Amino acid sequence: MSVGKTGSGAARAGRTGRRPGNADTRTAILDAARIRFADNGFDKTSIRAIAGDAEVDPALVHHYFGTKQQLFAAAVDFPVDPESTLSAVDRAPLAELGDTIVRAVVTVWDSPAGPGIVAMVRSMLGGGELNLARSFLLQVVLERVRTRIATAEDDGRARTALAAAQLMGVLIARKIVGIEPLASMPIDDIVTAVGPSVQRYLTGDLDSGR
Repeated sequence: MSVGKTGSGAARAGRTGRRPGNADTRTAILDAARIRFADNGFDKTSIRAIAGDAEVDPALVHHYFGTKQQLFAAAVDFPVDPESTLSAVDRAPLAELGDTIVRAVVTVWDSPAGPGIVAMVRSMLGGGELNLARSFLLQVVLERVRTRIATAEDDGRARTALAAAQLMGVLIARKIVGIEPLASMPIDDIVTAVGPSVQRYLTGDLDSGR
């Protein structure tokens, strides 16, 4: 889904001034952000461009949503601010990334925000707004992990993709399909079982099974 240059340009040309801050402004910003992020991704989208599409001052975007990352989270209907989880990953020692990530994400899944995340995953699996969700996952969530593990010889992209696949499998089995005993397993047990696998994907020898 994309906004053609002619359509968006004509819309802006037909109006003068900026949209005032009101109840409709937040919706206009979100609509513009979803289109921009879906078409261009996180890195190539600017707050100024979104503001221009929504016909508001860029300051209003920051007023309603804070940072670009927080706006992206709102655009994909992510039910929590990812910064709290990502900051925990930032603080974790490299050798403890696997356990830290598993504990952090499962804690969010099991929180009151969990149903919202499950709904987002169901939408992704059903083909809804896949570009937007993929950009959020790759350019916001996984990128923070990738920068922690990247080396001159390995950019970490394959490693973070493998770790994400492992966690996605746990999420689907625990929250969507409801496979027991995983569905009711305590978080500590999941961390013990899955954390080492995620750690190997991120920092271990990926060729050890050959």
